[in-house]
Amino acid sequence: MKKLLIVCLCIMSLGVTNAQSPRFYDEIAAFKKQDSIHFPPKNAILFLGSSSFRKWTDVQSYFPNHTIINRGFGGSTLPDLIHYIPDIVWPYHPKQIVIYCGENDIAEDTTITPIQILDRVKTVLQLIREKYPTIPVDYVSIKPSPSRVQWLSKMKAANQLIQQYLKTQPSTRFVNVFDAMLNKDGTINQSIFLNDELHMNANGYHIWQKILAPLLL
Repeated sequence: MKKLLIVCLCIMSLGVTNAQSPRFYDEIAAFKKQDSIHFPPKNAILFLGSSSFRKWTDVQSYFPNHTIINRGFGGSTLPDLIHYIPDIVWPYHPKQIVIYCGENDIAEDTTITPIQILDRVKTVLQLIREKYPTIPVDYVSIKPSPSRVQWLSKMKAANQLIQQYLKTQPSTRFVNVFDAMLNKDGTINQSIFLNDELHMNANGYHIWQKILAPLLL
């Protein structure tokens, strides 16, 4: 009876541990396992952020003259990125960091303000600067997704605040992909998105490639 009780308590304990694991824990663990097998070289370009980067699985082929480490994960928000910076930024010693994150913050919390999004971006940059005080950091603007058109004005406002802030920060740039993803009449170009109207197809990524390529070191 005592043995059965101990087994039950152990199972319950494991369940609590799993329940308390932070979001995207398994994806970050997979990155670490991958690194243990073949650690990325130093002085690569580190792509960080949410699924728009995670789904860019062939990103290396878009930038053949650069070594890319892609650490986009899940449908991550800026707080998720903040949580995992010690795991997916600090170990790599990259020469440049490119970030796409913030869109999911708006979708997950419709009460969030552009100022709050800016504060989160500030925290991300501060954490990066703790380890890499001078490394170039490029923040890709929140993109206009057809499935999230109801929050377009908030996205624009957040982009504007982030752009203004980064102008005051050394070795940082705001990368505007937003405008290039619109039609001439200002509507969203739906042809560059997958059927979910959230993630991009190859045409969308080619737009990003043209904008990012001249900026990569």
